[in-house]
Amino acid sequence: MKALLLSGLAVILVTMGAQARPEPRVPGKPHPIMAPVEQAATDCFAETVMANPKATGLARAGRWYDAAGVIGFLCRPEVSRMVQAHDRLYGPGTGDRYFKGAYARHLDKQLEARLQPLLETKSVASAEPPVDATGGVSSGDPSAAADTAQ
Repeated sequence: MKALLLSGLAVILVTMGAQARPEPRVPGKPHPIMAPVEQAATDCFAETVMANPKATGLARAGRWYDAAGVIGFLCRPEVSRMVQAHDRLYGPGTGDRYFKGAYARHLDKQLEARLQPLLETKSVASAEPPVDATGGVSSGDPSAAADTAQ
């Protein structure tokens, strides 16, 4: 009888212990608690890089990690929330390791994907016809060419 009671208690304790452990982090799959705080930190880095001329210059040069380093202190509240959430899920000290490791390794890719289109120089259309090397209008319009010849 005691053996049956003890084995039943052991099964219950093992089951409860398995349920108490957090879900392991699956790369590429956002965690329901971590995704919003990671997004907030990344949003802060992206917005702040674009607002700081030095960081924007580094970003234009493709030095995304350096650009984030220039303004990183401004995103401290968002980073702290992310670190604390990670610590609550996976244990004390894991959040800081996560931020300096996995998050930092992917931050440059996240910033590049988000900001590169904003940093590219765009050509602007002009209503003026282009001028050729002789100073005349190079459009295919014969009346414009006749006007320049006169």
